[in-house]
Amino acid sequence: QVQLVESGGGLVQAGGSLRLSCAASGPTFRRYTMGWFRQAPGKEREFVAAISWSVGNTVYADSVQGRFTISRDNAKNTVYLQMNSLKPEDTAVYYCAATTLNTVVQVTRPYNYWGQGTQVTVSS
Repeated sequence: QVQLVESGGGLVQAGGSLRLSCAASGPTFRRYTMGWFRQAPGKEREFVAAISWSVGNTVYADSVQGRFTISRDNAKNTVYLQMNSLKPEDTAVYYCAATTLNTVVQVTRPYNYWGQGTQVTVSS
């Protein structure tokens, strides 16, 4: 069982930056591929970024490529999402998720565990 707790959300102006953190419980964090998803009001949850557990392969949604960076610190059981050059359309609740699949997964179904989410609001 893995428990995930996100933090770092908030209100920022367009062009600004935020760093989200997701702290995971459990001794086997390093064996989980971690993903970030987001959900805006009235929209479906969408993929943002993922990082695999073995070699740290990463993948990003086209909409955030070049602006967001996902990373992990296995010693701290934490995954991060550095978000730069934020835009109003990045406004959403951001969720981290974990899956035992050893590949970067861009859809929600394979993720077994989810955090409660953290709100990111980007003002124009």
